[in-house]
Amino acid sequence: MPADAGGRRIAWQARLGAALVRVLGLTWRMRIAHDEAVRRCRADGTPIIFVLWHGEMLPLLYTHRNEGVAVLISEHADGELIAQIARRLGFATVRGSTSRGAARALIGMTRAAERGSDLAVTPDGPRGPARSVAPGALVVAHRTGAPMIAVVASPSSCWRLGSWDRFMIPKPFARVRVAYSDAVYVEAADSHDAAAQVGRLEAAFALAEQRVNA
Repeated sequence: MPADAGGRRIAWQARLGAALVRVLGLTWRMRIAHDEAVRRCRADGTPIIFVLWHGEMLPLLYTHRNEGVAVLISEHADGELIAQIARRLGFATVRGSTSRGAARALIGMTRAAERGSDLAVTPDGPRGPARSVAPGALVVAHRTGAPMIAVVASPSSCWRLGSWDRFMIPKPFARVRVAYSDAVYVEAADSHDAAAQVGRLEAAFALAEQRVNA
């Protein structure tokens, strides 16, 4: 397929995908829990690094639509479609991942935080293993001084795709509960030391999971 035809196809799919997310999201009954750390950071003007699991991206994109959050999206083949959908939902995008384009991604995320933007990172993306923590978000937190806040979503009913991340699509009219961890600041001597603190990020996810299921 010619490059321009491929680009038009992706643009059309992105328009359709964003519209479907909006329509489907309007039917969800959203419940936000334990967002005190988010509200505190925003009141103080402190950029946040949201960390979320790749498979829970859809309901969380809807939850934080039109907030100008800068989302880190991979440069793999499916990344362009996700990036265009995210932009149509009111997100900024930074391309790259811990496995491909890592240096450019780190620079882009750091610059976005310096402009005052919140960030969003999937530490198990772009290829998994699912729910495993790669250290990229920790390095960004160390470089920017911004806190990480883990966010999870739990729907009352959903479809799961057969992908590596078991991508979640809450069903129409599902109750979707979203919960957050406390803010986690990374103090480290250097990036290597920051990357070694994966246990702190795992603990943040565990707290968010506990809260979403409470």
